[in-house]
Amino acid sequence: MYDIAIVGAGPAGSAAALAAARLGARVLLLDRADFPRDKACGDGIAPQALAVAARLGVTGLADGFTPVGSLALAGPGGARVARELPEPAYVIPREVFDARLVAAAVAAGAELRRHTVRELVVHRDCVVLGGGLAARVVVGADGANSTVRRLLGVPRNPAGALAVAVRAYAPMPTGAGAPPGTAVTGAGALPLRASPSGTADPAVEPGGDDGQRIVMAGGSSPAYAWSFPIGDGLRNVGYGELTATGQVSRTRLLERMHELLGDTDPAGLSLARAHHLPLSTRRPAPGHGRVLLAGDALSLINPFTGEGIFYALVSGELAGHAAVTPGGARAGAAYARALRQRLGRHLRHTAAVAWLTARPWLVDAGIRAAARDRRIFDGLVGLGLGDGLLSPRLLGAVARAAVHRTR
Repeated sequence: MYDIAIVGAGPAGSAAALAAARLGARVLLLDRADFPRDKACGDGIAPQALAVAARLGVTGLADGFTPVGSLALAGPGGARVARELPEPAYVIPREVFDARLVAAAVAAGAELRRHTVRELVVHRDCVVLGGGLAARVVVGADGANSTVRRLLGVPRNPAGALAVAVRAYAPMPTGAGAPPGTAVTGAGALPLRASPSGTADPAVEPGGDDGQRIVMAGGSSPAYAWSFPIGDGLRNVGYGELTATGQVSRTRLLERMHELLGDTDPAGLSLARAHHLPLSTRRPAPGHGRVLLAGDALSLINPFTGEGIFYALVSGELAGHAAVTPGGARAGAAYARALRQRLGRHLRHTAAVAWLTARPWLVDAGIRAAARDRRIFDGLVGLGLGDGLLSPRLLGAVARAAVHRTR
């Protein structure tokens, strides 16, 4: 019998395997696919995610990829900001990133096996997965359409807490690689202006790399398109929106992406795939006795940005630690407590931000505030990509920007 069986070898599952293996547990890591494999995602890897991986003893995940130092935002009403990121991020295709994490988990002692889980029976002292597989604790890290979650009887997120997105790969647009002193925005390369003091316009700061770009859509539901440079003339592009029905066609999503980005050629796209994003605003209980849920299976998707890799690594790490609780019967309670302590306040704050961003004029106010104050920009990045909080300074700055606009 294994100490822990993990269903799903993505970031959450690999993090759980790493955490448990480093504590001496006998770990089984299951996935229905062989690695490397493609995964629909924006491929953005925040420095906060890499820090969690490093804490698990994994380095080199970004080897061979160029750090991305800047981010440009365009609001639904025309507000814009482009600034250097507090720390560089990376854009790493999940085919590469996930395979590197899996390799690290195996190197740490986890046993990797290709297997499709179709049953889950919880006994007093173990969990049986079928096929002769049993473990003291099971972690369901099998994504947005989690089989483990379904077998537990936990329903999927309702439509109001579900986003849908499309991702594709495309060539970098003509003129990419703008020289220092420009910032790429929804309207192309925007020259930096000098202020009367001789410094750069506070809305934009010099950046010599091809930065990440996000263009917000107007309307009653939060939505945005993205363009994230990978390197070698390639970028990850996509579009996502909150859905009231859960059903949006891939064609419609691609059309909205083309409209917002304005520099994508439909004929030049490859690997266009749509996927659902269960948002953290309606996440279920994380622990069910000996069965835990982590990552997308727990609906740990930031409702503000759609980011999930940081959450996946954090929740996987905590699940792996909880799984080695003596006997395993209290693993669920230990995991729920640890997750609440680590992310509870942040998740409440992102839920508040998601409610606010349903108002396009507030999105523009936030972008204008970020253009005026570097600290506001950094705060928004922390909320969207890591475990940042809504500070009084951030709220006050957005409120002032909103009031100023209405006068």
